Amino acid sequence: MSKQTFLKGTMILIIAGLITRVLGFVNRIVVARMIGEEGVGLYMMAVPTLVLVITITQFGLPVAISKLVAEAEAEGNQSKVKKILAVSLTITGTLSIIFTPTVVLLAPKLSTTLLTDSRTLYPLLAITPVIPIVAISSVLRGYFQGKQNMKPAAYSQVLEQMVRITLIAIFTKAFLPYGIEYAAAGALFSSVIGELISLLYLFAMFQFKKRVNIRKRFFQAVKNGKDTFVQLMSIALPTTGSRLIGSIAWFFEPIVVAQSLAIAGISTSLATKQYGELTGYALPLLFLPSFITYSLSTSLVPAISEAIAQKKRKLAEYRLRQAFRLSLVTGGLAVVLLYVFANPVMLFMYGSDHAAIFIKVMAPFFLFYYFQGPLQAALQALDLAKAAMMNSLLGAIVKTGLIFILATRPQLGIMGAALAIVTGIMLVTLLHYATVLKVIQFTIYTRDYVYSLLVMIISGLIGTYVYHHLFISELKLSTLFVSVFITSFSYFLLLLLFKLVEKDELKRIPILKKMMK
Repeated sequence: MSKQTFLKGTMILIIAGLITRVLGFVNRIVVARMIGEEGVGLYMMAVPTLVLVITITQFGLPVAISKLVAEAEAEGNQSKVKKILAVSLTITGTLSIIFTPTVVLLAPKLSTTLLTDSRTLYPLLAITPVIPIVAISSVLRGYFQGKQNMKPAAYSQVLEQMVRITLIAIFTKAFLPYGIEYAAAGALFSSVIGELISLLYLFAMFQFKKRVNIRKRFFQAVKNGKDTFVQLMSIALPTTGSRLIGSIAWFFEPIVVAQSLAIAGISTSLATKQYGELTGYALPLLFLPSFITYSLSTSLVPAISEAIAQKKRKLAEYRLRQAFRLSLVTGGLAVVLLYVFANPVMLFMYGSDHAAIFIKVMAPFFLFYYFQGPLQAALQALDLAKAAMMNSLLGAIVKTGLIFILATRPQLGIMGAALAIVTGIMLVTLLHYATVLKVIQFTIYTRDYVYSLLVMIISGLIGTYVYHHLFISELKLSTLFVSVFITSFSYFLLLLLFKLVEKDELKRIPILKKMMK
């Protein structure tokens, strides 16, 4: 099985992540245009429940598997790899058997009592079959990532989105005559089939490239895997705690928002519509650039774990700095583009720019979010998952409390929820950063951050001028593309001018390496 370097593995995941996010946005555009803001609200109200159950089912094992497999590979211990897989599959399989029927039984009560909209029942039921599918596929992804072979995980993500985009329009259109709740359920069920095809691909790649026969003496490996179970749990429990806190906070988010908006005097249907605008339109666009930091995080855990296992602490510090640099550069460009072009992007994607105000308010603060993934990955690789969990807990408590405090005020309403979300993100990121600094004493280059801020401001002004003064005749998609290109190109040139990106770093990217010869 081929093993990629940290940067190469990251680039594979970044490319796959870009393709996946673009396809995902096509899915969202199709759904939004077919079922509207209220339908998207129903869709998004069901998703947090699913994420919470999947988080419990996965039990933090993907990160633990990735870390332990990387360490076992560094030691050349294949029998340990087999134990890791056998124990992990047993845990996730058992949990999925428990929680899948539990969600089905609790869905009616959850939809009517907590979410305050009985129509969310059908989306909840439609998405439930994905739980055991994701439980198994997460183990296989963790295995490949631990081997530092990112291709199977990357290809499976793209395949899942391709299947979903093929089916989503069909299912949504077929169920729409019965009501938007059925159409939302159909859209969610297309993701179930997509995840199933993705799992079959991962399993085929595992069978084709495996060096471990997992079926041979499977139960014997589980029986002898007590030490492996303890090792997995020592990483998985704090990691699960951290993710579980985020998932629980997200689970309660639509509940608290719905209840808060009701106190503010907003009707159920309008609250569902506003929640759809925030979480179905604005937040996905703000989260879009995180595919880069997610890719960094995925590669960072095994890369730092391997470096620490081989007692190469300077290498671990260097890889963390690489992750920070890429997060700063890409996150900065994302903030500029989202802030400047929020209205036209919303209009072209969804036919409405009602959610653009959320993007303009939240985008500058989302730069903190783009740092959060690599910071959390570093904490997990340094066996500080417990600290990450406590940071996430504090952030979740503050966010949930602020949602209730702000969203119940009629003058703020749903905007109060948006402000609470970015406050929670900023707090968690700063706490993660402070925790990492206690362990890895790397130099903070203030110059880079100051120059990055200048680059963002200057390129933002250029983008605003280009869009509002050079193309004033009418709103066209070609105008938007040209404006985005000029802004991005200006940003890139300014990065080189301020030496925030060196030529040697650019040569690490295969396409640019050929161009710069």
